[in-house]
Amino acid sequence: MGVLMSRRQTVERVQKVSLAVSAFKDGLREQPSTRRRAEAGTARQGTLEQEVQEGEEEALAGPSQPEESSASKAAWERLRDGRGVEPEEFDRANRFTPPAFIRPKRELRDDEPPDISLEQREQILNDEMCEICEVWTAESLFPCRICHRVYHDGCLRRMGYLQKDSAVEVTETAHTETGWSCYYCDNLNLLLTEEEMYSLMETLKNCKIIPESCLTLDDFLHYKHQVHKQQFERTMPEAQEEQAALQFNALDPDKKGHIEWQDFLSHESIQLLQKIRPQNALLRLLTPKERERARAAFLALDQDNDGLIGEGECRQARHTWFRKHQKEMLSCNVSISHVGPISEGSPASSRNSKSPEKILPGTKQEETRSVDWLGFLQENVAYILAARPNSAALHLQPLA
Repeated sequence: MGVLMSRRQTVERVQKVSLAVSAFKDGLREQPSTRRRAEAGTARQGTLEQEVQEGEEEALAGPSQPEESSASKAAWERLRDGRGVEPEEFDRANRFTPPAFIRPKRELRDDEPPDISLEQREQILNDEMCEICEVWTAESLFPCRICHRVYHDGCLRRMGYLQKDSAVEVTETAHTETGWSCYYCDNLNLLLTEEEMYSLMETLKNCKIIPESCLTLDDFLHYKHQVHKQQFERTMPEAQEEQAALQFNALDPDKKGHIEWQDFLSHESIQLLQKIRPQNALLRLLTPKERERARAAFLALDQDNDGLIGEGECRQARHTWFRKHQKEMLSCNVSISHVGPISEGSPASSRNSKSPEKILPGTKQEETRSVDWLGFLQENVAYILAARPNSAALHLQPLA
């Protein structure tokens, strides 16, 4: 008990210091000129970050009012730090301070093929204590379906990650086959390194994208045209424009006429990862739970147990299991570590069979090419990662 109290006291002291730092930062935010002078004199700021901040100030300078400029700058800072949307009116006095997030760094061996065996199953173990308060209370913990972390709903509320609308959803889905992704796994943007994040921010600024704003179809297509022209110095073909329109519809499942900022950011993050990192590096991002689900899906498709499946079956898995975990899946008493594809006789499978997007099994031409276990992972890894967010949006639309 003494160890537990000591740990909690340490957490409380860290929270108090963090609150003081947050209050100090808020005071600086109200004085933009003072803040810029302080940042300019800080030796820890790297050259690349200084250039980005100078570009922010130049982009914000113009006819906009000072209040709008300050809000926009704060939004860019939240994007850079991976904090997501953080309304200024949020009551900070009655919540925990979110932990500082350190973006990942690339390792020299990241591009080498990882050793992911098909035969050897991996043991799935969740943490025993809440990630936030580090207290064990057994059944009241909510596990993440992607990583090993577990949480209390009260801690998530005090952190600001669990609002009234999402509280019931987390309670209902965390212990079902559908599962719930924690705030680390829910945000695909947190997979980007600092260099990759700066590259994405530069693209967004050049295309005049306002952070934390919703995008209509015209905005989305205009952005895609600009990105294509900057990269290839030519107009985007009509076929790619049609594919972009399909991606917009996938990001707007409720047909609201616009896509939310977080969904757009996750889509652009996974797109950037596909362009910059080789498939072996993406495979290293998979968690044990994701690898187990992929392993179970491959074994279910490999009916003759020869370690090979047809190309059509690989494509079918991409359009069904890996494209998104359906939120309307019925609740069941299944552990969050449950792995495996949806059975054909399940209620979720019967609903999918009525969907117009149902992909039929591969043709004979597709079946001529066989796919092994490693090839199956490499071709589907981006879709496995894209299925992490809790949002109903489809962040990576498979090609038809």
